[in-house]
Amino acid sequence: MMSATPSATTARPATENGSLDNKGVSLNYRVVGQGEPLICIHGVGSYLEAWDGVAERLSDRFRILTFDLRGHGRSTKVRGRYEIDDFVGDVLALADHVGFDTFNLAGFSLGGLIAQRLALTHQERLRRLVLLATVAGRTDDERERVAVRLAALQAGDRGAHYDASLSRWLTEEFQAKNPEIIARLRQRNTENDPDCYAAAYRVLAQTDFGGLLDQIRVPVLIATGEHDAGSNPRMALYMHERISGSQLRILSGLRHSILMEAPALVAELMGDFLDDRTRRASA
Repeated sequence: MMSATPSATTARPATENGSLDNKGVSLNYRVVGQGEPLICIHGVGSYLEAWDGVAERLSDRFRILTFDLRGHGRSTKVRGRYEIDDFVGDVLALADHVGFDTFNLAGFSLGGLIAQRLALTHQERLRRLVLLATVAGRTDDERERVAVRLAALQAGDRGAHYDASLSRWLTEEFQAKNPEIIARLRQRNTENDPDCYAAAYRVLAQTDFGGLLDQIRVPVLIATGEHDAGSNPRMALYMHERISGSQLRILSGLRHSILMEAPALVAELMGDFLDDRTRRASA
């Protein structure tokens, strides 16, 4: 198996928790595992721990960097307007800091938009790309719906937004079987800074790289839930049709939060896709 650079694998401990100052923004991060470098980016209002279920299943094969986006978790609560390139700059600063010269990249939801932008602007840094439950090519109706949700957030109506989001994120069966997880999600939501949440959500709501996706030349895996209303299968197919050679997986019965509801399935898909180059080389 192809490994990461020596500084990312042999010279560093198996697990590393730290923070990096990037132009005045403190970024909380974690690196676990060994093997090829893999960076995973979470979505709006989430934390690096969103990837724990996937990371624990892949850490025997990958050295995995997860981190809290600016405005989230234990990273700096940056006030003001966020831009997509702010997030891209944070990813690259962290990659440089931990010694990932080139790396695999996975992004969920907003993280998938950040990953698309990085692929379009710094493609030479990427080995493979995984786009999970993310957006591109929104229709007029889809743009209007997300604009309404953004307006509610900017008006301070965070509670109603979050309550409505739960039904879009997770199936009723999962919610009924996991009340402790739902309670923890609600608690974590109350800990989010409302201004930072709205600033990040604006980037999600107003960013679309649909017309540029044919410029991506690295291998790409695209996956979303069958019943994901916001990052729906139509968008996943739209991306698949525009990214040459990409792979598409629609996950039966799932909604948006596939990292939470089906981490084993997501880890299996990612592992198979990211290991494909190694299997072909040894065949």
